[in-house]
Amino acid sequence: MIREIIGNPSTSVYVSTVTEAELFSFPDLTQEERATLDAILQTVSLIPPISQIARITGDIRAIHRLKLADSFIAATALFTGSTLLTRNVRDFKKIPHLSVQAI
Repeated sequence: MIREIIGNPSTSVYVSTVTEAELFSFPDLTQEERATLDAILQTVSLIPPISQIARITGDIRAIHRLKLADSFIAATALFTGSTLLTRNVRDFKKIPHLSVQAI
């Protein structure tokens, strides 16, 4: 599913740099896996945690009590108007106006 989305030139794919940090934080990543992640991330638009996203993050965290990283990821999806693809649908579904899809 992810490959189809990323490989579709008519689809804009945004990834929070917070997600990038999470992906590279796994201690057992092999060099090959790191290279694959790097190649994938070069094909998407990386979104840094700018002030507008930080403020949305604060609101999400205060209201929904999500972890900081999850709040940043949700805020990035809201800011870009994109659908959040996640394995953790349960935590994100409670955020109004956030489009969430399970992967």
